Amino acid sequence: MFLKHLSLVNYKNFSSIDFEFEPTINCLVGENGVGKTNILDAIYHLSFGKSYFNPVSTQNIKHGQDFFVIEGLFKKNQREEKVVCSFKKGQKKVIKRNGKPYEKFSDHIGFLPLVIISPADRDLIIEGSDTRRKFVDGVISQSDKGYLQSLIKYNKVLAQRNALLKYFALNRTFDDRALSIYDEQLSLLGQEIFKKRKQFLESFIPIFQQQYLAIANKEEDISLTYESQLFENDLLPLLKEALEKDRALQYSSAGIHKDDLAFCIKGHPIKKFGSQGQQKSFLIALKLAQFYFIKQQAGTTPILLLDDIFDKLDEHRVAKIVGLVDNDDFGQIFISDTHAERTEKVVKKIHQRYKIFNL
Repeated sequence: MFLKHLSLVNYKNFSSIDFEFEPTINCLVGENGVGKTNILDAIYHLSFGKSYFNPVSTQNIKHGQDFFVIEGLFKKNQREEKVVCSFKKGQKKVIKRNGKPYEKFSDHIGFLPLVIISPADRDLIIEGSDTRRKFVDGVISQSDKGYLQSLIKYNKVLAQRNALLKYFALNRTFDDRALSIYDEQLSLLGQEIFKKRKQFLESFIPIFQQQYLAIANKEEDISLTYESQLFENDLLPLLKEALEKDRALQYSSAGIHKDDLAFCIKGHPIKKFGSQGQQKSFLIALKLAQFYFIKQQAGTTPILLLDDIFDKLDEHRVAKIVGLVDNDDFGQIFISDTHAERTEKVVKKIHQRYKIFNL
């Protein structure tokens, strides 16, 4: 699968621009602020129906305008697929595939598998557990529609349970039977989500460790661990056990919405004890493992976006990463950088056709 043509209207800093891409390597080069990352984000938008960097749709419209349109022509399984994502202020965002709008955005997820590696990924290390859960959910959802639907239902029931807990506190009342309906639904959905997250990480962690070794080029004691309350007990007894606490807090303190991933080096959090280089290698290994996992599950080679890949990495390590993608495992790759000569020097060493866009 690859993106042949991209057209942007009023998207971020672009009034109107078109690109014809190579099915192999495409390099976007230019000074900071010219819109290299915005082009990569537009490609991400076509895959996921939202921006990777700013999920607020109105903030992705060019200043002074009231709409944006992103149009992409893809080649997938010997067929051309036209995907259009458009948004106008005051209206709902629309995604169309070959002229037909999707009723639910979730139906589009996974159709155009894609992985992005960006300096913004550092949020996975420095931010809270919610960011890491979203990463796990995003990887699984690209190849498992049932998982995504269970997650949507779980979050809906969770919001209803939390609203009921607030209602009880506000009105100084309590109805055990009303709460138990939500508990049973949360338990069923939560157990299913936990099971799939556990299975996913059992497959994913060895791929991640293999990728880290290839990037770091030396044995380092790094680990990725799934943390969940459901390892201790099923969700229904956990909810009952936490009831008094939940009534005081006015929200649900037990469940898969509290899951996390622990990123460690030598048994300590990489956030505190890892160097910048180690943290960057950890994140790139995480994303390359995501790439391989999605490829394996989806049976299609994802598009790979490498945003500002030279950030915090020396040229030798970048060449090593680009070298990793110099084989038949990879399909279309987009690279953004501020130095055209540096990028060309790296891509010239590998045996793929490439195209450089000077912005």
